[in-house]
Amino acid sequence: MLSAFRSAFTTPDLRKKLFFTLSILAVYRLGATLPSPGVSYPNIQECLKAAEGGENQSVYALINLFSGGALLQLSIFALGIMPYITSSIITQLLTVVIPKFEQLKKEGQSGQAKMTQYTRYLAVGLAILQATGIVALADRGALFSGCQKQIIPDSSIYSLAVIVIVMTAGTSVIMWLGELITERGIGNGMSLLIFTSIAARIPAEGGGILTNAGVLVFIGICIFGLAIIASVVFVEQGQRRIPVQYAKRMVGRRMYGGTSTYLPLKVNQAGVIPVIFGSSLLYLPDLIARLSGNNGGTFQRLVQTYLVDQSNPVHIIMYFLLIIFFTYFYVGITFNPDERADEMKKFGGFIPGIRPGRPTAEYLNFVLSRITLPGSVYLGIIAVLPNFFLGITQSGQNQNFPFGGTAVLIMVGVGLDTVKQIESQLMQRNYEGFLR
Repeated sequence: MLSAFRSAFTTPDLRKKLFFTLSILAVYRLGATLPSPGVSYPNIQECLKAAEGGENQSVYALINLFSGGALLQLSIFALGIMPYITSSIITQLLTVVIPKFEQLKKEGQSGQAKMTQYTRYLAVGLAILQATGIVALADRGALFSGCQKQIIPDSSIYSLAVIVIVMTAGTSVIMWLGELITERGIGNGMSLLIFTSIAARIPAEGGGILTNAGVLVFIGICIFGLAIIASVVFVEQGQRRIPVQYAKRMVGRRMYGGTSTYLPLKVNQAGVIPVIFGSSLLYLPDLIARLSGNNGGTFQRLVQTYLVDQSNPVHIIMYFLLIIFFTYFYVGITFNPDERADEMKKFGGFIPGIRPGRPTAEYLNFVLSRITLPGSVYLGIIAVLPNFFLGITQSGQNQNFPFGGTAVLIMVGVGLDTVKQIESQLMQRNYEGFLR
């Protein structure tokens, strides 16, 4: 991997792409630290110090993770890339429900461009809703429980509307920055922005563990984190390769087909989506209680104890079961064995020993259901395993664990994908292996 980066920096055009990507990421991190107009920066910093790692932040943990800590600072990039991620997931799920979306998906590049446009519109709408809810919570003092400082001094409709508009515009700028990286840089822009946001929080979380728990615990956590990363890399690369052969056919005077290939089925076919679904669903009751003004009530205390507290056994069991359920649900929606079997049959492909058509679809469904089980269990273990170490890392104070399942899965996935893209571009420029 290091040799790939070294070779990329020695190649002039790739070096320009890398520097362009790094400059866009620097702009993104700068926007994540700039406060929105009308927000008292000193007061919000005091509230952050008073409630650092507290349970009141758990309801916003997912959005705060993808924004690199910008959410709780109410910066111009406070929402991060989360609205676009949510809209992408919704659009992908709607392709199964809405026939027009399914038709656009089959139209190739033009249909994909139209789907991307719909995703952007939906992301802007979700950004408006999320910004309105967060600003309303901040204005009512529910964003930081126990903080008496006035985060938004001017609570007029005009001031609050300006903050909402700025946050929504920030989300639009983030989408534009991600597209710039994809077109003119290296790797997938949106994924790299998420990677940067998560990586920006690791030094602070690690420093908190070192200060609160001591050097020995810090070293143990680092070793444990490296073991998680190694296991994630191993499983993410794992796949079941189903052999596929294509029959020979005559087109004019030429013979086509007769080749052998394989259909790869990844162990983790669903990616990080089930973890996002599961964590969002667990934090939803707490968010409803806060928005309804039930903050501090009996329902709120029960939710905080059993659903939001990550070290509670009820939270761990429910989180694990939700991840398994959403893994099967998402894989069942995104991978259609009948469509794959029809495509193979149309191009003359078949699985050795399996008849084309319906038997091929049943065989693919059988293999997929068997391979999804270890994939879902793997996602659940990676997601809930850090929760058992919260008591060690807290050491009497509230402290987040820096190697949460979502963070590790996203960072490893984006890192592997970026390295593969760099290696592929290097291979296009180096023909030495083909000339020998």
